[in-house]
Amino acid sequence: MSKDQTKSIFNSLNEYGHEQLVYCNDKELGLKAIIGIHNTVLGPAMGGTRMWNYSSDEEAINDVLNLSMAMSYKSSLAGLNAGGGKAVIIGDPKIKNEKFIRRYAEFLNDLKGKYWTAQDVNMTSEDIVNIKKTSRYVVGLPKEHGGLGDSSAPTAYGVYLGIKSAVMNITGKDSLQDKKIFVQGVGKVGSKLIDYLIEEGSKVFAYDINKNNLERFNKSKITILKEGDMYKNRYDIYSPCALGGAVNKDSVDQIQCDIIAGAANNQISDEDIVLPKLKEKNILFIPDFLINAGGIISVYHEQINDLDSKKVMDMTSDIFDKVTDVLKFSSENNISTFQASIQLAKDRINKISEK
Repeated sequence: MSKDQTKSIFNSLNEYGHEQLVYCNDKELGLKAIIGIHNTVLGPAMGGTRMWNYSSDEEAINDVLNLSMAMSYKSSLAGLNAGGGKAVIIGDPKIKNEKFIRRYAEFLNDLKGKYWTAQDVNMTSEDIVNIKKTSRYVVGLPKEHGGLGDSSAPTAYGVYLGIKSAVMNITGKDSLQDKKIFVQGVGKVGSKLIDYLIEEGSKVFAYDINKNNLERFNKSKITILKEGDMYKNRYDIYSPCALGGAVNKDSVDQIQCDIIAGAANNQISDEDIVLPKLKEKNILFIPDFLINAGGIISVYHEQINDLDSKKVMDMTSDIFDKVTDVLKFSSENNISTFQASIQLAKDRINKISEK
């Protein structure tokens, strides 16, 4: 590694405010992983592990830096005694097997609990169980293995309440009846969100790259869109629930809605371009790390060994009021909701660090 590359990595750590970037390598198994630990002031860093066939190491580093930083803000805003971390395994998910996953778990053990992981993109429940065989520093386990099970339910519930809170702050009522809502990405979280919306009488539009994800829905209750038609309609709410970067310098000109509020992590890319454009178009953005915290709330309760699903949902219910708080802070300080959420998250971290 050249001096310039080393300098660049440390510049990135300083820019994002990270404590550690950990490289894990096993040449024989083809295991290449990067663990980002952003902040541990509030408690151990928590965040999922994803596996992705990144086009470059730089892309993987940028992903882990952004995702782990967002986890710090998410945990802080949710009121958890937890910090922010994230891990990425570089490569085709098809190469995974139990030996591969348990070797990764050994790297987790090296951190001695400074980072706790969970399931993320391209990782399965079986992978999480296999990590548990070697490391205690994993949460989000199936119920039959001592966990709280699938965390997509509280995640979807938090996003649903976040949408209702945003609507109330615009219209004075939190009803979503007859609201035109586009859900992009109908996986575990997106599908559960749609269930809430249908029950409330929303006019739901949906798109997913995997058509099988849409098959369980009654076609009379939702409108299924083709990829080329996603931005042709005007919606009351646009809810990105797939991978990140859906709101970018290219899509922002096409998006027509009053509110953006979804479950996907890191929905905004090209922030310097996108945030002013959203303001110009009078689109209210509800940050993902504010409203998709139901999942981290669930796995946090596992980490502290409090396996009470009702407590998880009760704490997730607070997202409604937290959205109101962010919107108020944003208005009072004439800053974007994105900036307001980050500032409130940092304020809590800084307050604890000063004690």
